[in-house]
Amino acid sequence: MTKSTIAWVVASIAFAAALIFSARWYMTGTFTLATPPVAQVPESAAALSPPASPKIEYPIESAQAEPAPPTQATLDTSDLAMREALASLFAGKLPAFVQPMNLIRNIVATIDNLPRSKAAPRLWPVQPTLGALSTINAGDNLVIAPNNSVRYAPFVALVHAVDSKQLVAIYVRFYPLFQQAYRELGYPDGYFNDRLVAVIDHLLATPDVKPPIALVQPKVLYQYADSELEALSAGQKAMLRVGPDNAAVLKAELREIRYRVAGPVVAREPTGPSGWGM
Repeated sequence: MTKSTIAWVVASIAFAAALIFSARWYMTGTFTLATPPVAQVPESAAALSPPASPKIEYPIESAQAEPAPPTQATLDTSDLAMREALASLFAGKLPAFVQPMNLIRNIVATIDNLPRSKAAPRLWPVQPTLGALSTINAGDNLVIAPNNSVRYAPFVALVHAVDSKQLVAIYVRFYPLFQQAYRELGYPDGYFNDRLVAVIDHLLATPDVKPPIALVQPKVLYQYADSELEALSAGQKAMLRVGPDNAAVLKAELREIRYRVAGPVVAREPTGPSGWGM
């Protein structure tokens, strides 16, 4: 968190839910992408029972998007087509901070990592913006400075300006490649749109915390003084750092995107300390 950043929280979520969210927080070090464990099935049981088809909760065919022919690009050759598609969201010019290579794979990995405790900057679909977290002393406490949220305002304004209908249309057009990248990530039976919706719901469940937010600095890096906040995921911590006003704008954009890819938000019971079962 000594070099804190946010470069969107919405063209990374319909694809990083992708270009919504890349934040450099440096609160807890590096992240190693884990491969989900594979259940061992006895040979006799496997021979008797055919593998069950994974349940799809939010089929991409139900997304609210204008019909368009799917891309003819392959996952390995998709960067140019994706850059051109994303540039159409910004009057034909792709923002300079977008990483031009491995866009779909990095978007998928970033979305998948947001609900985890740590995230890998090398997988972000955007370049982090350098800058230090702004802090002040409030009595005996070190807290996030009120003006810290100002540094995120340009990115939030950019996210707010994106046409969510057009964004989701691009996502749907390229969806087979998102699905392929998700399976390559280590989820052979997974369905990426289900994961995307779950991650959006997770970010929407970020608690609303009134400032000031107290910090501690046990070593070099900052941590939240409140143990419950420190236990939040990397994505939810980033949502807190942008400040309540910016977070409200981002949540509104996420709700709009979620509606377009899956329908209205449905309340879920929390399954862990951060409302996420992992």
